[in-house]
Amino acid sequence: MLRASSAPDSALCDTRCERCDQAIDTRHFDVSGFAALPAPGREAVLARVELAPQYCGVLEYFAQYTDQQARDGGAVETPGLRWVILVNRQVLDPYVSLEHVANPWGYGSFPLRMRLPEGATVEFVVRRALASAALEPIARVGGRLAGRYWYDASFGQRSRRNAHGPS
Repeated sequence: MLRASSAPDSALCDTRCERCDQAIDTRHFDVSGFAALPAPGREAVLARVELAPQYCGVLEYFAQYTDQQARDGGAVETPGLRWVILVNRQVLDPYVSLEHVANPWGYGSFPLRMRLPEGATVEFVVRRALASAALEPIARVGGRLAGRYWYDASFGQRSRRNAHGPS
């Protein structure tokens, strides 16, 4: 069952589901990628999501992968690697600098509800800070980001007003 929000009825994007209160045009994203272990002082972007202008969203899940941890589930420490989630090139707090596999690939993880601003670019990056003998067994790393996004009528209306001059 649907219900209209307090916004004008003409805006279809303002229609919300009565059961879950999500915008009716909500879409999901689920992106992932793999890379060779970066060289010391380098980084690799493992997953990247770009929301279109006038779209907001929620990051609901991330996962990490190392081939070492895939072979040995207890190998979660990654000294010398920093796992970072960036939103518009700014570090997403509290995921400032993980030094271990907090959400292993292929296992359930702690769900998130991190709001993403309009038109955000979200990246999951791994940075190799230094050479470390503990990293030698790692050859590949991976990352995954999943969440939802939707058209935000308030940004769309603001853009339309600006395009036609002051209202």
